[in-house]
Amino acid sequence: MRPLLTIARNAFVESLRQPIVLVVVLLSGVLQYLNTAMSAYSMGYRTFAGEVTGDNKLLFDIGMGTMFICGILVASFIATAIVSREIENKTVLTVVSKPINRASVVIGKFFGVMGATLLATAIMTCFLLLALRHGVMQNASDDIHMPVIVFGVGAVLLSLAIGAAGNYAYGWPFAQTTLLVLTPAIFLAYLAASPFEADWKPAELKDFVKPEVIKACIASTGALVVLTAIATAASTRLGQVMTIMICLGVFVLGLLSDYFIGRHAFQNEPVGILELTEPVRPEMQAFDEPGDEYLVYFGAPIDADIERGDRFFFGPSPNGLGMITPDFDPVPEDADLDRNLFPAGTPSAIVVLEATTESLKVKQWGATGIPLARPPQGGDWVFTEPTRVNWVALGAWSVIPRMHSFWLVDAVTQGRTVPPSHLGLVLLYSLVQATGFLGIAILLFQGRDLG
Repeated sequence: MRPLLTIARNAFVESLRQPIVLVVVLLSGVLQYLNTAMSAYSMGYRTFAGEVTGDNKLLFDIGMGTMFICGILVASFIATAIVSREIENKTVLTVVSKPINRASVVIGKFFGVMGATLLATAIMTCFLLLALRHGVMQNASDDIHMPVIVFGVGAVLLSLAIGAAGNYAYGWPFAQTTLLVLTPAIFLAYLAASPFEADWKPAELKDFVKPEVIKACIASTGALVVLTAIATAASTRLGQVMTIMICLGVFVLGLLSDYFIGRHAFQNEPVGILELTEPVRPEMQAFDEPGDEYLVYFGAPIDADIERGDRFFFGPSPNGLGMITPDFDPVPEDADLDRNLFPAGTPSAIVVLEATTESLKVKQWGATGIPLARPPQGGDWVFTEPTRVNWVALGAWSVIPRMHSFWLVDAVTQGRTVPPSHLGLVLLYSLVQATGFLGIAILLFQGRDLG
């Protein structure tokens, strides 16, 4: 364990000493400020009770994209410098010649690179929060948010000054010192600027406390953890340019995987989407006992030919992914659908009793109710067949990192609350993906000729 931690610490320090890291971090800050002027064309007149409204929706979207791309560049450049360059310069032979296995070298390098990437991402996140606090400049006559400029630019200049002074007086690495000082400084700058309006008047608490935005930023770090693992794996065999190209390629493929692969993994034909649901009687609210009946109403008239006795399935996705209703067999054609008492062993089903173009009356039929996580509700999609799974597409879709899983911008801009459990699942997904790519990195490094 100690050799691994030593390798990780050295990789972390060496990563922060790379001038490109400081350049990309500062560039992201400049771009975030420019975004406040380039995001004034979203026609964002509609507002609602959310943390990001109006034109700031586009600012948040562009700002998150900027942070993503800069994070990819940081991870790619660091991994190349720490792994690939050490292999090319034969300096890695000094490490592997000692009683340290190659897997520990790769894992230690990964943790060092990941730590440096997350530190850079923390700074870039504060730049994004400062940009959101500044807001979009819709007109040339709009006032600049002076607290954001004063504290934000002040934190950057102070960090650069300390880095330069430390390098001149004590020989401290300039980039490393600047980044280590800038991390707390820019966070304190955000805290100092947030309570003020553009004219230094006190702001309301709701204007600068944005927990949902913070959740979206935390989720985005999951993508950078995965991309860091990919960069580490690529750099064990490839040079800088190819490592960056692979990271960008995986990033783009991950954004497109839902459309090109994911939509073929689960196949079903929806009947329509529900707008309102209610039990026939209050005691049937749970809809989990034999004989329970529910009325469900569609948001728009449907043209599907639904008959009495058809099966009823529902779920949150139009392709049948995450179906709430498990698969079950159709009821016999001569079955009495109106009965409520059933002999033991009668197969269970959820069947349609009455059907119109605007609503359905459905019933739990059989000796035991079909187990459901919840009853149908507004926003659910209705089906008459179980979802078919394309295992080839599902396998490919599972292996490719789904970048949309880390992208919570849409939820924030629509004023929705991200459950902590969902954020936990996103981070768990990133750890599983990173572990898989880290395993590939170990395999590639094990067979690499270092001589």
